[in-house]
Amino acid sequence: MKFEELNIIAPILKAVASEGYTMPTPIQEIAIPVILEGKDLLGCAQTGTGKTAAFAIPLLQILYEGQKNAPRTIKGLILTPTRELAIQISESLTSYGRYAGIKHTVIYGGVAQGPQTNALKAGVDILVATPGRLLDLINQKYISLNHIKLFILDEADRMLDMGFAHDMRKILKQLPVTRQTLLFSATMPPEIKKLVDTILKKPVKVEVTPVSSTVDTIEQTVYFVDQKDKKSLLIQLLRNKSIDSALVFTRTKHGADKVVKYLSKAMVTAQAIHGNKSQGARQLALNNFKLKRTRVLVATDIAARGIDVQELSHVINFDLPNVPETYVHRIGRTGRAGLGGMAVSFCDNDEKVYLRDIQKLIHKNIPVIENQPYAKSIVGK
Repeated sequence: MKFEELNIIAPILKAVASEGYTMPTPIQEIAIPVILEGKDLLGCAQTGTGKTAAFAIPLLQILYEGQKNAPRTIKGLILTPTRELAIQISESLTSYGRYAGIKHTVIYGGVAQGPQTNALKAGVDILVATPGRLLDLINQKYISLNHIKLFILDEADRMLDMGFAHDMRKILKQLPVTRQTLLFSATMPPEIKKLVDTILKKPVKVEVTPVSSTVDTIEQTVYFVDQKDKKSLLIQLLRNKSIDSALVFTRTKHGADKVVKYLSKAMVTAQAIHGNKSQGARQLALNNFKLKRTRVLVATDIAARGIDVQELSHVINFDLPNVPETYVHRIGRTGRAGLGGMAVSFCDNDEKVYLRDIQKLIHKNIPVIENQPYAKSIVGK
């Protein structure tokens, strides 16, 4: 199937073609017609499946077709957990909507609100927002959600993981009862199922991959290594020049900074991205990584949500996550668009229980690399 067969209007088709897209991904092929029919949708899709286009394209089309002499009010709201993901979605709206005349803006915390409120005063059709800044600007009377026709909740599982449940309830109360709602989530824990029952009306469920599965094109391995030897093992791995770019995950912000410092001493170009960094510093680090000026980006889970880097060769779990679904999110940064990728995990004695939970979730055993100098440093592997 081609995009032309999905009843997409000419201005958006032209933009999609200019992005080099010809064939929709499975979730786009199923979701776009459903959304254009005005139905609520529950999308269960892991990162890298093309879900942003799956909701952005029909949203733009619905508003384009309904904009005849209509005043410019916020009719589409996309709620997302992190600044990085909000920016990524905004960039996609710019790309797909460049010929449609639909205005959008993005708001998030950690930066001065002046430019954001100025954009809102000028009038927008679509608002991309993180929960905290959205509520703040609603309270300041800069934003009204009374005219929302289409509400999109993206990365719903991560939204709850990050403690936004209370904020989400406040935002939902501000929305019109009559609206179209789309909810996307990579995983479907019980809390999400409750949310679905609360905010969706007879939704069409689109599930393009098994819940909590990992992409088959990603080669996964694990190294058993003592915590004190992880930095040395990381340096050894990075001596392999075939590792073109690596996204390294740590559990804490402090840990991310320590790893960057260690890599820099070893003459490996690296930058950290986490919640203590200013928005400007985070965007600079991300842009440097995308442009290959930085070989290694060290990130915490919250900061890394929304990172979309083409042809990322490696994801390295310096610390294993204690929530198994997080592992799926992390390694989904690589192996995108059918490309291959490597996911490497370091596991010490205390993390073995996390590894067992991950393998149970993804229904596969991750191969252990035995031939490495630190293999004997862990007991009972």
